[in-house]
Formats: sequence, C-alpha cells, structure tokens
Amino acid sequence: MKLSTRMRYGTRALFHLTLNYGEGYVSLGQIAAAEELPEKYLEAVLTSLRMAGYVHAQRGPQGGYALSRPPEEITLRDVFDVLEGVEGYVRCTSEPSSCHRWAHCAAQNIWARMYEASMSTLETVTLADLVQEARAEHPLPDYQI
Repeated sequence: MKLSTRMRYGTRALFHLTLNYGEGYVSLGQIAAAEELPEKYLEAVLTSLRMAGYVHAQRGPQGGYALSRPPEEITLRDVFDVLEGVEGYVRCTSEPSSCHRWAHCAAQNIWARMYEASMSTLETVTLADLVQEARAEHPLPDYQI
C-alpha cells in the first residue's frame, strides 16, 4: 500500500490544526509554512476536509482553518476515507462486478483482508493520539499563534 500525497499532506495539516485546537483559526500560509507544504495543493486538500465536515474555514484577516470538532473525535480512518476514498486497495474487493475473474481470484481475499487490517489500525488512532505520540517521541515547539 502506498499513501497518496493528499493523505500525507492532509494528515500533516490536521496535525498542525490539532496543535492549535481551541486557539482560533490558522491561516493557510501558516499551516503551509509550518508543515513545509505547497499552499495551492494544501488548499485543495483542506477544501475536501472542509466539505466532509472535519474543518471549518473563515475568510478575512482573522480567518483561516480550524478543526470542526475535538481531535479526539477524528480518526485517521475518517481522514483516509475523505482523502483516499472508501474503495478497497483493489477495486474488485469493494465492487466484485468490476472484474470477471472475481469468483476465481486466488488473491482477492488477501487484498480484502489487508485493507480491513489497515483500516482497523487507522480507526484506533485519533488526531489527539497523533499529537500525543509525537510529543512523547519528540519535544514539539510551542505553536501558539
């Protein structure tokens, strides 16, 4: 399995928003600079997360982005579903009619089990867990804005 740039950048942006949770909005430029991400691409990723209800956006000089709910309530599975999609790693695992060999495929069950195992792992990690783990491993700078 290889994660897309959308998932990696989206997780980094949400990590930054989690560090600033409850302190107001964080500008796109601040997130991009702190996480070393291209603004244009990041804006598209954050738009997807906003449309899915995980972030709020506010325009204006005091505007930017903020988590729309507590970081303890957003799992990496939630993020994955928005940025990667809910289809399995192989299309036939979620849509058997897409492959005429589905009923006779020796690997189909392996691909389905692999997807379920990785999704189960992502369901157990929240954005709050991600920050807590990062703080335990590496002292993080104070990101107050």
